[in-house]
Amino acid sequence: MGKVGKDGKPAPPFGLKYLVTIASSTVAESVTFPLDITKTRLQLQGQLGNKKAPYRGMFRTALGIIQEEGLFKLWKGLPPAVIRHMVYSGCRMTFYEYIRENIFKRNKQGKYPLWKAIPTGMISGAAAQFLASPTDLVKVQMQMEGRRQLEGKKPRYRGTFDAFRSILRESGIRGLWKGWAPNCQRAAIVCLGDLTTYDTAKQFILRNTGLDDNAFVHAMSSGCSGLVSATLGTPADVVKTRMMNQKYVNGRGVVFRSSFDCLSQTIKAEGVPALWKGFLPTWSRMAPWSLTFWLVYEEVRVLAGLGNF
Repeated sequence: MGKVGKDGKPAPPFGLKYLVTIASSTVAESVTFPLDITKTRLQLQGQLGNKKAPYRGMFRTALGIIQEEGLFKLWKGLPPAVIRHMVYSGCRMTFYEYIRENIFKRNKQGKYPLWKAIPTGMISGAAAQFLASPTDLVKVQMQMEGRRQLEGKKPRYRGTFDAFRSILRESGIRGLWKGWAPNCQRAAIVCLGDLTTYDTAKQFILRNTGLDDNAFVHAMSSGCSGLVSATLGTPADVVKTRMMNQKYVNGRGVVFRSSFDCLSQTIKAEGVPALWKGFLPTWSRMAPWSLTFWLVYEEVRVLAGLGNF
């Protein structure tokens, strides 16, 4: 099977790129998911000055989950997370590559300049996240079930599909998109940090060194993308998590009215550093996630006859 549109051979099926992406993201998500639930708990504890935070720090939070809820609770919410990445990662990679190759296009030297890569990454991330927002909503709420039960509250859901049914029954189809705005804002920023940084860093390394397009270059590029993604995306992630976890009445949040209101209340009650709550687990997760995803993704693309990204 030849490369797309360059050697005269039939182009690979559109769905093949999508399958390659979701296979790679499923592996990365499963390996790094305990860091995601740790990050979510850290972002929600101490909310708006609540001093009854059960844990302090990344490792004590993870240890507390294991001791109080059990080891496998570190993977609580994995099914909707995997479903989310089947939609989100598959769409964002497909959108990015399509926009890069067919809309903005590379220049005559075959380069894709940064001023084109920035909007490409942001558009791809926001569009993909809008489609995947319902699964992200369920994931966040499922991740907090163990904490709620320890506080003596009744569990909201029996499982992933029960969560979808309950939200639909209580809030209708629009209820599945609660918090979609901060979610898409975060995704645009994260994809700016991830896709744009990876693509730009990889081009820079290949252009300025004698290295081939191989696993070593992919690892270096993914290291850059993981750090930039975590730094840019953590404040938006804090807002998104709090918006999604709050209770809604008649379609309105009872704590925060909007993303900006959540941002301003958080800064006023907890200070600016609160916007980077969970940065260490976020970065600790994004670094291995990016490394795992990009190494697997690039290799599987080559094996599938799609060529490098």
